[in-house]
Amino acid sequence: MIKLVVVFCRKVGMSVEDFGAHWQGQHARLVAKLPGLRRYVQSQTLASGYRNRTPAIDGMAELWFDDTNALRTVADSAELKAVLADEDLFIDPASRREIVTEDVVIKDGPMPPDGVKNIELVLRRPDLTPEAFHRHWEHIHGPMAAKIPQILRYVQSHTRMSAYRDGREPMLDGVALTWFTGTAAMRDSATMPDYQTTRDDEHNFVIEPLDFVISKEREIALA
Repeated sequence: MIKLVVVFCRKVGMSVEDFGAHWQGQHARLVAKLPGLRRYVQSQTLASGYRNRTPAIDGMAELWFDDTNALRTVADSAELKAVLADEDLFIDPASRREIVTEDVVIKDGPMPPDGVKNIELVLRRPDLTPEAFHRHWEHIHGPMAAKIPQILRYVQSHTRMSAYRDGREPMLDGVALTWFTGTAAMRDSATMPDYQTTRDDEHNFVIEPLDFVISKEREIALA
């Protein structure tokens, strides 16, 4: 399985409430019709994320397909054309970033139905090769973060190596996804010694600071 990850902000002048209503309603129904789509998850930034700052993104969509052939098929479909046309109604096109990823499950735990999901947008240090970056993230950094007890589940979505061919640079090198029982558990995690060790390691392989949002995820039933 491969996963298409799309992160974005709402259209300028649109309220958070109207953005969420359109995304969860009309747009979700269009995406659910995409041929070959196996799973579709929306993660919307919590309302609390707007209290003291403008969050890095308003939402993230995750779409799972069997393989690259399935992605090629959907790229030529009328259903995708309808999805992209509808994005103009609620997404700021300048904010939209898309990557094709492969998931690495670092900590295989539950996704609590009433919990929260932390999304970190990952960009590698420019002096590292893609191979060195992805290796460090998975095999050195991942096990460090997995020791933080409040993290129930931890998944790294790595941008596929094909995105780097011929010197290309993807919009993101991946996204880090962690699940907690709630925001209180997230705050508690920051007091753990393993949390500080994990944060200290970030300067070894990513551009700091990492953009992040705390979200609620919603699985969309497919058509």
